[in-house]
Amino acid sequence: MNSEEVLSVTGKYDLSTKLLAGSILGLGVGSIGLITGLAIGDKSPFLGWLWGCSFWLSIAIGMLMLIMIFRIFNSRWTPVVRRQLEHCLASFPWLGLCFLPLLLIAWFGGDQSGILWSWINAQNETFDPIKQITVGEDVLYQKKSGYLNLYFFSLRMILYFGIFCGLSHWLRKVSFSQDLDGNPEWTRKGLKVSAIGIPAAALALTFGAFDLFMSLEYQWFSTMYGVWFFSSAIRASLAVTILICIYMSAEGRLKGLYKQAHQYDLGCLSLAFTVFWAYISFSQYFLIYSANIPEETFWYTIREIDPNTGNLSGWFWVSMGLIFGHFFFPFLFLLSYHRKVNRSQIVFIACWILAFHALDLYWNIIPGREIIPGAKVGYETRSVLGSHLFWGVFSFLGVGCLSVWAVIRSFQSKAAEIVPIRDPRILDSIHHHE
Repeated sequence: MNSEEVLSVTGKYDLSTKLLAGSILGLGVGSIGLITGLAIGDKSPFLGWLWGCSFWLSIAIGMLMLIMIFRIFNSRWTPVVRRQLEHCLASFPWLGLCFLPLLLIAWFGGDQSGILWSWINAQNETFDPIKQITVGEDVLYQKKSGYLNLYFFSLRMILYFGIFCGLSHWLRKVSFSQDLDGNPEWTRKGLKVSAIGIPAAALALTFGAFDLFMSLEYQWFSTMYGVWFFSSAIRASLAVTILICIYMSAEGRLKGLYKQAHQYDLGCLSLAFTVFWAYISFSQYFLIYSANIPEETFWYTIREIDPNTGNLSGWFWVSMGLIFGHFFFPFLFLLSYHRKVNRSQIVFIACWILAFHALDLYWNIIPGREIIPGAKVGYETRSVLGSHLFWGVFSFLGVGCLSVWAVIRSFQSKAAEIVPIRDPRILDSIHHHE
């Protein structure tokens, strides 16, 4: 039975229509925000758009990395799970399309071309503790201008999505083609693609995190930032994988194929990457705190203290929420074997992780220094609750509906079976036990 037959349920086209309507609504409102923000010089809609796009992009990147990791380690329990991830890779071209407006505005936005990434326009004001200067006059930018320039930035963005889309195409091709002819050569090709793809995708996601997020405050830098994004992406993709597999098992599509042992292993991976995320996040904070260099410490300072009053800001409580909500609670929850194998409980923690992953990206993207000449220290920090949240919710909705629509369309196609029936390891995966 192929995926199209399995998904031939009443109302499937209604679901696709609703998802497209949600996408049009979300992206339409978000686009209005971009146009309005461009007209009045308001950065908030652009930050919201970036946040909404980045959440879904991180999940797709995590799934891409998981597929290649499963293949490179020849994991015998994974084929049943891997096929569901391969369908999710269909979202990459659409995600690239969603990022395109930000790049177009950088090229054709005129005086507002640097409205999101200030370094794009050398005439933008930037922070200096002594005097008012522009980006072009800032020595910190001058030293980075060989990397942070619009031409090279655009080339890199095209290259990143080219890598993600190219790897997704070939990984889907080798897996889906094997369903048709059963040729074991496809497995070897999948291994080769993964061997090349892991370092390529790792570099793309690392420099992508530098370009999309870290360069929002171009004066700041961290060599660990790409690893943080990798760990966050894997955590989110594992949570979505758990939800997809449990849903499809409950609906009967994976009944008898997706077993408790698969769920337990996915839970163990979620626990492992929860610890890894905490290790990377703490290590980055600890190293910057220990070095105590102003060009680095300000990034954390504006996420803890209101620079003009010296009091704790709203971002401090978001930081505490991430420590206890994104690490301690999932860590303690996933330590239990029974919670990992209990479906209702693993669904709960998967949704919890996704919610805090969205908050983690929000915490990394939204705070920033707005140059205010009359401010006590020359700038103010964007608040936790602002118009960026309003615009971000609509962008989040629009990109999410479009991504889910692309995935469902892949499931409904005739391209592949519901599981890779001719994969050499499929019986090991079906009969996997603890």
